[in-house]
Amino acid sequence: MAVGRRRGAAPPSLRGAEIETALRTLELTVRGRLDGLLQGNHLGLVPGPGSEPGEARPYQAGDDVRRMDWAVTARTTEAHVRETVADRELETWVVLDLSPSLDFGTAGCEKRDLAVAALAAVAHLTRGGGNRIGAVVATGAHTVRIPARGGVAHARGLLRRVVETPRAPTGNRGDLAAAIEKLRRPPRRRGLAVVISDFLGEPDWERPLRALSARHELLAVEVLDPRELELPEVGTVVLADPETGRQREVVTTPLLCREFAAAAAEHRERVAATLRRCGAAQLTLRTDSDWVADIVRFALARKRAWSGGGR
Repeated sequence: MAVGRRRGAAPPSLRGAEIETALRTLELTVRGRLDGLLQGNHLGLVPGPGSEPGEARPYQAGDDVRRMDWAVTARTTEAHVRETVADRELETWVVLDLSPSLDFGTAGCEKRDLAVAALAAVAHLTRGGGNRIGAVVATGAHTVRIPARGGVAHARGLLRRVVETPRAPTGNRGDLAAAIEKLRRPPRRRGLAVVISDFLGEPDWERPLRALSARHELLAVEVLDPRELELPEVGTVVLADPETGRQREVVTTPLLCREFAAAAAEHRERVAATLRRCGAAQLTLRTDSDWVADIVRFALARKRAWSGGGR
């Protein structure tokens, strides 16, 4: 098992007989840099609304219109939104995409390892106070459902089970929409739903994700590798689609590299726009970046936004 050397940027590569050591290293990384970050707010990654009404405050640009307090607005003739108090217990469900397209990485780790690291961070930031976490893990070949329970032992067991999930053979296409649908049905108590994926391909997951947002706070964690955003000019290369098994030999000319980067940027914007329509907060993690620092910046930015500051 290799541990990233760039300021702790890369999560451990979780394979073989060293799984326990890898999980322990990952836990220490998460705890060491995230512990106490957002104490007192169990929606650390997405500090959003709970179910208990709180105080009203004047509307500010960017506030969620769903939190408008029309009674106070009518009485004061000034737009107000109603703050809410988070529930004392939070149930978090994670849809974890481990389809073959995640078995790829050209920087500090594979996207699969980064997805597991993101799951570890979510488990850490939502634990305590009777909170529970469960997961739906989809590989393209099969789907595993891990019931939601509380406690450190369960969180560790969940991560271990995810790490030990066999990789799907090349040629198995992932179905993120079906995985999200498995989370939506049967209906669960209101809570936090997290989708961790590279969101490659057509956004056919929009409809089930939008339906999920009607009941849950949503967080989408997008995991990327730099080679999915741009191609280097290295001459002749073989490009392979792990979910179909198809391969194509191409010459990386300057024109091809520009067209590839443009197409990748267009797809990423399409994904971002779709997630916004679904009401999901978006956190992007890259295999060539410090993933813990990215989570910290995201969490603090969300907390400032919901507290009315940092605008």
